[in-house]
Amino acid sequence: MNTGLAAVILAAGKGTRMKSAAPKVLHPICGQPMLRYPIAAAQQAGFEQIAVVVGHQAEMVTQAFSGEKVHWVEQTEQLGTGHALLCAAEALPGFTGTLLLLCGDVPLLQADILEQVLQYHKNEKATVTVLTAEMQDPTGYGRIIRNQEQVMKIVEEKDATEDQRRINEINTGTYLFDAEFVFSALKNLKTDNAQGEYYLTDIVAAAVSAGKKTRGVGIPDATQMMGINDRRQLAEAEAVMRWHINSELMLSGVSMIDPTTVYVDSTVEIGPDTVLHPNVQLHGATKIGSNCIIETGVVVVDSTVADGAHLKAGSAIEESQLGPDCKIGPMAHLRPGTVLVGSNKIGNFVETKKAVMGEGAQSSHLTYIGDAEVGKN
Repeated sequence: MNTGLAAVILAAGKGTRMKSAAPKVLHPICGQPMLRYPIAAAQQAGFEQIAVVVGHQAEMVTQAFSGEKVHWVEQTEQLGTGHALLCAAEALPGFTGTLLLLCGDVPLLQADILEQVLQYHKNEKATVTVLTAEMQDPTGYGRIIRNQEQVMKIVEEKDATEDQRRINEINTGTYLFDAEFVFSALKNLKTDNAQGEYYLTDIVAAAVSAGKKTRGVGIPDATQMMGINDRRQLAEAEAVMRWHINSELMLSGVSMIDPTTVYVDSTVEIGPDTVLHPNVQLHGATKIGSNCIIETGVVVVDSTVADGAHLKAGSAIEESQLGPDCKIGPMAHLRPGTVLVGSNKIGNFVETKKAVMGEGAQSSHLTYIGDAEVGKN
C-alpha cells in the first residue's frame, strides 16, 4: 500500500489573459518561474511525492524543470480541475495517503500554512479539507456553503444564487483529500454545470453524501492565495514577494535605504551589515558578503562578492568572482569570467572579460582588460 503524503499541482492551463507565447507558469517572479514556488512549498511542507499536471506547451514546462524530482502528467484535453486530478492518479498508482492539491499559478502560498492545514486535516480526521479565505469582494470565486464546521458544498460563481453570491468565504483552490476517496469519487463526476466541465469542487458534496467529514480552514493572509491570470496580477504578486524577501533580509541584518526600490531574487544570499542603496538589482545565484556597500543602480548577476566590497553607482557585474575589499566603479562593467583576488580597484568606465586580477591590482579608468592575467599589486 502506497501511503504517506503526495501533492498534485495543476499547471495545464493556457493562461490566455497573459497575452504571451510562453506558458503562464513559466513567467518569472523574483527570478524564478511561477511554478517553482508551489513545488518548493509542497516539498518544504513534507510532501514526498509530487505530480505536476501539464497541458499547454507541456514540453516547454517540463524542460524548464528538468532537474526537479516530480512526476509529469499530461492533460491532453482541458476538461476541468476534476479531470486534471484524475489524470494525476496515473502518476500515483495505489496511493492511499493524504493528497494535497495546489494550483501552479498561486505562487505566494507559504509552506508553514500548508503544514498548519495538514495538521488540522489530521486532527479533524477529515476526508476533504479546503483552504478558504474571506474576501471583501468575492466576485469570480467559488463560495463555501457551510453547516457549522461541515462544508456542505462549494458553488461556483456562475452556478450561484443571489444569496450564495453574498457569501464572503471563498474557495482558494487548495485542498487536502483522503486519496482513496477522491480518486474513487472522481470517476463519478458529471459535467452538468455552466462550464460543462468536471468540477473538483463537486467532490465536497460527494463526500457529504457519503457521510464523510468535510472541513474548511481559513487562511489569515488572503494575499498568499493570489492567483495569477494576467500581467497586472503578476506584477502585484512580485511586489508582495519582493517585500517578503526584503523583510527577511533586513531581519537578518541587511540595511536597505529604500526597500521598495531594491530588487533581490529569491535565490540571492546577502551577509549582515551590508547596505543596499535604491535601485539595486541582485539576480540569480548571487552571493554578497558582509559589510559591503552597494550603491544606486548596481546590477549583479550570478556573481560572488566577498566581504567589504564597495560597488559604486551604475556598475554591472555578471558571472564574476570578487575577493574581499574590492572597490568597483562607478559605471564599471565586469563581464563573465572576471576574477578579482582581493583588494582590487576597478575605476570609472573600466570593462573586464575573462580577466584575472591578482591581489591589489588596479585599473583606474577607461580601460578594457580581456582574456588577461594581471599580477599582484
